[in-house]
Amino acid sequence: MSISPYKPPITPLIVKESYLNMLRKGVRPDNRDLKTPRLIEIKTGVVEKAEGSALVKLGDTQVMAGVKIDVGSPFKDTPDQGVLMVHAEFVPLASPLFEPGPPDENAIELARVVDRSLREVNAVDLQSLVIRRGEKVWTVWVDLYVLDHNGNLYDASMLAAMAALLDSRLPDYEELETGEIVVKKGVKGDPLKINTRVVTVTVAKIGDYLVVDPSLEEEAISDVRLVIAFDEKGRIVGMQKTGAGGLSFDEVDRAVEVAREASVVYFKALEESLGRAGG
Repeated sequence: MSISPYKPPITPLIVKESYLNMLRKGVRPDNRDLKTPRLIEIKTGVVEKAEGSALVKLGDTQVMAGVKIDVGSPFKDTPDQGVLMVHAEFVPLASPLFEPGPPDENAIELARVVDRSLREVNAVDLQSLVIRRGEKVWTVWVDLYVLDHNGNLYDASMLAAMAALLDSRLPDYEELETGEIVVKKGVKGDPLKINTRVVTVTVAKIGDYLVVDPSLEEEAISDVRLVIAFDEKGRIVGMQKTGAGGLSFDEVDRAVEVAREASVVYFKALEESLGRAGG
């Protein structure tokens, strides 16, 4: 098990200089401009036994999300709310950088970013998950599996989590005279209530340039990355800095501007995936 954040391969200086030459011209090796995300594909309902699921491809990065909903107890300080938990796993076959074993700091950080992005804006209506106040509530588990790592796990994972939640339905149940809650296996009830949709947009700083949705090679030569979460109204609902480098106030402002533009692309991809599922 790796107990320290993995380090991307050392990139030769000549490779970084080649990237910088392209960025000066406003292009990237995959023919994107600096502000455009990679091609996005979202499929929902990919895991039959889950309450909700989704598979997201962001370029060559693939993340699958599954939602499991079961009866549990509320936290003592929130007796009128259900429970939301996010877990992430880096499948070793997804990258030579990943090692088998329990989740390391990278997987934990990824899960926490997704969790906070959902929680801070109350994306999932936790109050609608109460069965008996203070006693029984629905616990919603969001499990993220990184299947192919070619950069920008944050945005792909957030899209997968959001699509899976939108695909989810609460289990049907009956309450016995004893007060026991019995879940009807295989019978789905109402859709999970979502208050708002959320996406993250990752912006990497390479030299003096800011690029949206960095590939694995771009992450390796970046000085710092800023992950910004937006709701459907374009409001910032979360932010996470990764990497040892720094950003000036002006660079943060510019990163927010280009990230907000890219968030529109992500929200559109989510909407289109729901339309295909409904059709």
